[in-house]
Amino acid sequence: MILENEVRLDFSDVLLKPKRSTLTSRKDFKLERTFKTKWSSKTFEIVPIISANMSTGTFQMAQVFAKNNMMVAIHKFHSPQHWYSQDIKILRHCCYTIGMSTQEYETYKTVMSNLIQQKKLKDKSDMWLCIDIANGYTKRFSDFVKLIREQNPNTVMIAGNVCTSEMVQELILAGADFVKVGIGPGSACTTRLKTGVGYPQLSACIECSDAAHGLDAGIVLDGGMTTPGDIAKAFSANADMVMIGGMFSGTDEQDGEIKQRIVQTNIVLKDPKTNAYLGLEEKVEKYKVWYGMSSEHAQAKHMTGMKSYRTSEGRMEEVPYIGPVQNVIDDILGGLRSAGTYIGARGLKQFGKCATFLRVTKQHNRF
Repeated sequence: MILENEVRLDFSDVLLKPKRSTLTSRKDFKLERTFKTKWSSKTFEIVPIISANMSTGTFQMAQVFAKNNMMVAIHKFHSPQHWYSQDIKILRHCCYTIGMSTQEYETYKTVMSNLIQQKKLKDKSDMWLCIDIANGYTKRFSDFVKLIREQNPNTVMIAGNVCTSEMVQELILAGADFVKVGIGPGSACTTRLKTGVGYPQLSACIECSDAAHGLDAGIVLDGGMTTPGDIAKAFSANADMVMIGGMFSGTDEQDGEIKQRIVQTNIVLKDPKTNAYLGLEEKVEKYKVWYGMSSEHAQAKHMTGMKSYRTSEGRMEEVPYIGPVQNVIDDILGGLRSAGTYIGARGLKQFGKCATFLRVTKQHNRF
């Protein structure tokens, strides 16, 4: 047993210190970042926010994200037919997701081949690939990443999840352009509760981005961000991109139907004539079901159920229905523009250079 005493930080442990800014207006702030990938040698400019490959990883989400020059990691339970009916402009803002299943990889190759035949893609490198598993620390996973890179030399590849610098380096050397960072911080993830394993997400971002940038690659910080301010802190900690699920849940574009139920309020109803107590006022509440892909609910819905040797590392929640996802996007992008004007950054790329973090006691870190 080894005990490390060094303090590690989460988003709630810090605030960003304001500094003098030369920006005259928030609209002058540059949200797009330009990337040149290590292995696929691709150059592209995007707003580096990705909707997670959970029930937020839908083609409906991609239609909105494409308009904002953002990306969606499409969840892996969509059928090939779903891919074939998409417009080429949407596909270029989609990231195909697989695990380590041979069948999933063969389906990916078939889908890519057919999309190329339909002339919706020039070649496989026109769309990103995300190799996504809960635990990226096995040798089998790094070997799998290496194999996929050998067979797809020009495809932008994301691989994860891990949360420490040495494994980030291993996955980059195996062929990942970006490593997905985060073990247990997601709102629908219960890994920390079920296993006791994890790493505070802000420190993971700082340490893993440093490791990745030393190898001319990048990270996608996955999970743990619940406010636009958290996203600003992530970019200030040198995240190249962020992947978000919970903040986009409850929207029209999230997978699943809108449900409703009758709930009681705390408003007392009385007879206007006798003033007799009639009960509590009731109202209709709309919600959607949000769940982690390692949850028992997801395994039952999309597969054959939870395997006997596994435990559920995700939860199912009923989240309030909040309407179009564009409203959430506007709130996030507006928060990032404002953060830039506060810390003296003219664009997202400058956040890491301009940011100064202040350690705070959690009871004083209120928004």
